Amino acid sequence: MAKSKHFYIRRTHRSLGLVLGIQFLLWTLGGLYFSWSNMDEIHGDLQKNKVPLLSVNLKLVSPTAAIDSIKKFHQIDSLVSIQLIEILGKPTYQIRCVRAIHDNTTHDHEMKAMNHLADAVSGNLRGPLSKQEAIEVAKRYFNGTPELVSVEFITNTNGHHEYRENPLPAYAVSFKHPSKTTVYVSAELGTVQKFRNDKWRVFDFLWMLHTMDYKGRDNLGNILLRAFSIFGLFTVFSGFALYFVSSKSLRRKNTVQ
Repeated sequence: MAKSKHFYIRRTHRSLGLVLGIQFLLWTLGGLYFSWSNMDEIHGDLQKNKVPLLSVNLKLVSPTAAIDSIKKFHQIDSLVSIQLIEILGKPTYQIRCVRAIHDNTTHDHEMKAMNHLADAVSGNLRGPLSKQEAIEVAKRYFNGTPELVSVEFITNTNGHHEYRENPLPAYAVSFKHPSKTTVYVSAELGTVQKFRNDKWRVFDFLWMLHTMDYKGRDNLGNILLRAFSIFGLFTVFSGFALYFVSSKSLRRKNTVQ
């Protein structure tokens, strides 16, 4: 006896539902967490302290003096940005620049990014932040009087690290706090880059499940997500089809009776 369209549609719908059901549940749980969470808490804004601004009465040298200091020790080809920042109350020029590196064998060249810090009063270069300076910077930006737990110097990260795709090297300064916050301070830029706490870590894990990017977490165009999205549409359409076919079958039975 030939099987009806109703049978094949129902079997297709059930199979797709079984395969996609777990992922649909994960998407729903992630969506609930995202929509019910306070993003200020996740970003660590409640732990961030407002650091006093620099006075307008400071006697600063021209950034050109700082650039001249860099040229004495380093080759630079182009400037990316110059920014006046404060490091532990001292005005400092944060200078981002690039240097062209030529390959004589292939005649190709690539641009190497370089970051420098210079005293904005004297124009003299200063080195990257030391471990103790990074701790003091992190404390100044952390609200209250936090107790230091650990400090880690980071030179590389992978796609799952909570400080991924951010300036390196950096210091990971962890404090004793209910949120278990870690403050990441860039050694070469001299500034706080990220606050990471437990709520952000949960958010990040659920975001990985949401995007289905199990390598870098942030690629919304990965093949797996696209495939499940298409299968999800098939599941929905097969459900609609099953409803209409079932309704016609039910009406046909009632008519026969």
